[in-house]
Amino acid sequence: MHLDPTPIAGVFEAQTDVRSDPRGRFARLFCQSDLDAAQRARPIVQINHSITRSVGAIRGLHFQHPPAAEGKWVRCLKGRVFDVAVDLRRGSPTFLRWHAVALDSARMNAIFIPEGCAHGFQVLEAESELLYLHTAPYTPALEGGVRFDDPRVGVAWPLGVTDVSERDRLHPLLDDRFGGLTV
Repeated sequence: MHLDPTPIAGVFEAQTDVRSDPRGRFARLFCQSDLDAAQRARPIVQINHSITRSVGAIRGLHFQHPPAAEGKWVRCLKGRVFDVAVDLRRGSPTFLRWHAVALDSARMNAIFIPEGCAHGFQVLEAESELLYLHTAPYTPALEGGVRFDDPRVGVAWPLGVTDVSERDRLHPLLDDRFGGLTV
């Protein structure tokens, strides 16, 4: 496995080495020593799995406020998604910029999203499944979100939006008072 940096510091795309033969394929999906450059030896403390049924559906953009800020590895186990990280870190040179990676179960790639960045995705293939490895447990009192269509962020989703949860539709738009997260 190797890590490719993205234009947002701390966000990496992981390329997985896949071994194939007539029986099928094998890939190591996670190895702490391979991924320390991104994760900086923070332990994985929670693993989540999601299935999103409809093409065009969006989940996110989610984050947790400190002290529950989390880094997360996201991998598509089935299907294909447009996976987005938004930099919300106060003082970052890429503050409010976003970067997307097409996660694809056939490519077996992954993305690492560090603390202080929001995460969301749009489904490009029906019944897509994601696996998330988190460096902090989910803490409902400290969760936050950026609306998927916030004009200050301007994510260019590749498809028309077909489904968004009520919670994600109701995230407030960012205003000039939002100075970022301190992580």
